[in-house]
Amino acid sequence: MGHKNEVPVSFSDLGLCPPLQRALADLGYTDPTPIQSQAIPVLLEGGDLLGIAQTGTGKSAAFCLPMLQQLHEAPPYRGRRPVRALILTPTRELASQLDQSVRDYGKYLDLRSRVIFGGVSQGPQVTALRKGVDILVATPGRLLDLHQQGHVHLDDVEHLVLDEADRMLDMGFIHDIRRILALLPLDRQNLLFSATMPGSIAKLAKDFLVDPARVEVTPKVVTVERIDQSVLFVAKTNKRKLLTHLLQTLDIDRCIVFTRTKHGANRVVKHLDQRGISAAAIHGNKSQGARTRALEGFRSGTVKVLVATDIASRGIDVDGVSHVFNFDLPNESESYVHRIGRTARAGRAGVAIAFCDEGEGAYLRAIERLTKVPLAPVLDHPFHDHALIPGPNPRSKPPAKQGSGAQQNKRRGGRRRRRGGGGSAGGGGGGRARRRS
Repeated sequence: MGHKNEVPVSFSDLGLCPPLQRALADLGYTDPTPIQSQAIPVLLEGGDLLGIAQTGTGKSAAFCLPMLQQLHEAPPYRGRRPVRALILTPTRELASQLDQSVRDYGKYLDLRSRVIFGGVSQGPQVTALRKGVDILVATPGRLLDLHQQGHVHLDDVEHLVLDEADRMLDMGFIHDIRRILALLPLDRQNLLFSATMPGSIAKLAKDFLVDPARVEVTPKVVTVERIDQSVLFVAKTNKRKLLTHLLQTLDIDRCIVFTRTKHGANRVVKHLDQRGISAAAIHGNKSQGARTRALEGFRSGTVKVLVATDIASRGIDVDGVSHVFNFDLPNESESYVHRIGRTARAGRAGVAIAFCDEGEGAYLRAIERLTKVPLAPVLDHPFHDHALIPGPNPRSKPPAKQGSGAQQNKRRGGRRRRRGGGGSAGGGGGGRARRRS
């Protein structure tokens, strides 16, 4: 069964119970998004579902609302509540965010939600589990750990959600997921949500989904029209100076800066702090306490700039992000879409600015092939190096140097041949230099 970008109906037409509609009204939700209007009726009927949706499409409500209603309408358990719904997600931040969404949507229902993830003491999580839980939001590693210790029992799970499945597989959770699937009852409702559908996800879906409905809301143009996107060509050594200049001159409410590495994020934060710009880093090497403090400071406004890596970014859902800076272009073009989706949320406009250095031309071309949107080049900023990417098309590869530069390349190639290096003199030298940059 397939559904594709149908016109949303009103929440009152989706068959949701009054307590859920009341909670949605409290949150200011008026009309359902396309994925909500397509998924909710299918899930209320009890069928499995394969959802393909980018971040920011409203998929959390699409699976949380029908799950809450089904648990609410089921006969209540006597004694300690067993885990009847399990939501698996890749990161701590996203787990916390989903747990909060479940609590917000189910505020008028007699249901109990808890979240468990690694990086913190398990004591409070174990205590909460002993009191009984209807809905458990978990990262795979901590869930398996507590199950092995006897603190989590999964014999009564009726609803399973794999959220951000592509990211979970990217992070190496596939074996943990399969171990968890083996612990669950066969008679259950299964949901899988993923922003992309590589072969590994398709195989996983085929293995455990039963005759699923397919809901896909990925648009033909995968980037949001409300985002003003541009690219600034800049030497790698000038990137931090350029970022500082933009933060000091643009009208920015709060912004997220994406780097490719954890150490790169730390260096950017140190550079900004030294120049009086409040910034905090969030990445996998940070403790859970540090990550929580960084997000709280960002939400409250005491931190203006959040510097993040891709893995840590999936749980960042903060209103009022006016700008996203791609300090380093991602080597996976799909990550660009997730990054810029942190702005222009809830109907607002946003700005996405990409920095492209001398070694990132291929990444830029891959992003533009995916999005089908050429990024507007800004060539007159203070740190633009006109010798960096010469020629009328800034996306073209730099032409080979002439004169003395060509002779130097030839001499470097000759030295490599004497050392036993392979390849032609000029071609081998160019490839090696590009990889170093």
